[in-house]
Amino acid sequence: MTKVAVVDYGAGNLVSIAHALARVGADVVVADRPAQLHDAAAIVVPGVGASGPAMRLLRRRGLVAALDRRVADGAAFLGICLGMQLLFDTSDEDGAAGLGWLRGRVRPIPNAPRLPHIGWNLVEPVVRHPLLPRPRPYYFVHSYAADPEDPAIVVARTTHGGSFASMVASGRIVGVQFHPEKSGSDGLAFLAAFVDAVGRDGPLEGSRAAVPGSQPVTVHPGVSAAHHGDGRAPLPSTVGRRA
Repeated sequence: MTKVAVVDYGAGNLVSIAHALARVGADVVVADRPAQLHDAAAIVVPGVGASGPAMRLLRRRGLVAALDRRVADGAAFLGICLGMQLLFDTSDEDGAAGLGWLRGRVRPIPNAPRLPHIGWNLVEPVVRHPLLPRPRPYYFVHSYAADPEDPAIVVARTTHGGSFASMVASGRIVGVQFHPEKSGSDGLAFLAAFVDAVGRDGPLEGSRAAVPGSQPVTVHPGVSAAHHGDGRAPLPSTVGRRA
């Protein structure tokens, strides 16, 4: 089994993502100490909260240096929501410096009709990628989004007023602004593809080849439904259906 470490920095949505990864066959360890990362094939940083407090907790637990080492050594990395935003240099949310593995800044979603952006929205690939073969609806909860300096790392975009990068990839680093663990069967399929690619040392970068199924996709009105008050994502009838 592929060992995946889910980083516990005191604020992440650990139960949902750990359970989802276990469902798709990963050997999951919840890691709050550097030593727990050393033999993991992949590291997942989930996302709840703001950049400043998250980075302070990561540093306090000695996890920033440990993450730097493991990623430099070739471990795969998946950042989810805030975990994606932490990949970049800095955030307008609180002026905090991120991990700085990818060049760019986290900014408010441009021209958003309302914030936070909560609910289902379409993630549309702009390059071919093994984890996102075609446009699919996923679940979002955020007000900020990454603005990468290098457009070549952008795998997919989503529109909420303005367009923002909803998935990036560079080397063995992947970031998604959506929550696959709250996105029904399509979310599980995404995580299963990630675990499978890590287990066989497959590619995690995008290709500039044409994207299959990139024509406009009709999404059921339920895709824009608001979330439940308890944080559970409502599952629209279209999610999980394959074209």
